[in-house]
Amino acid sequence: LVSIGNICRSPIAEAVFRKLVTDEKVENKWMADSAAVSDWNVGRSPDARALSCLRNHGIETAHKARQVTKDDFQTFDYILCMDESNLRDLKRKSNQVKNCKARIELLGTYDPQKQLIIEDPYYGSEKDFETVYEQCVRCCKAFLEKCH
Repeated sequence: LVSIGNICRSPIAEAVFRKLVTDEKVENKWMADSAAVSDWNVGRSPDARALSCLRNHGIETAHKARQVTKDDFQTFDYILCMDESNLRDLKRKSNQVKNCKARIELLGTYDPQKQLIIEDPYYGSEKDFETVYEQCVRCCKAFLEKCH
C-alpha cells in the first residue's frame, strides 16, 4: 500500500487491511506492508492524526515509514496506491525492475462507492483522516472479497 510519504494514507490502509485479515482469520495468507514513493519521512511514525483516527477504531500500528524498493516489485503480488501521481511514479519505477510480478493499481478501483482517489489528508482536518479511513475500509474489504 503506497502513498507519497507513508505517514498518513498508506499506514492507515495497511493497519485496516491487517485488522480485516486478522478478523477473517486469513492473516497467514497475506503479507501486508506500506511504503512511500518519496524518501521524505523514512523512519518516521505515522502522523499523530492518523494514529488517533486508527485508535478511535480500535486499531494500533507500530509502522515506521519506508521507501518502496525494487524488491517490493518482485515480492508482492499487488502494489496498491492512493492517487494518480503515486500510480505514475510506481509504474515508472517498475519499468526499471527485472521480473516485476506486482500488479500496480489504485486502491480506489476496489471502492464500491467508486471514489477512485484517496486524497492526502495531511493539510486537512481530523474529518479528512476519517474519510481516508472509511475509504480504506471499503476498498480493503472489496479487495479481499475479490482476491481472497
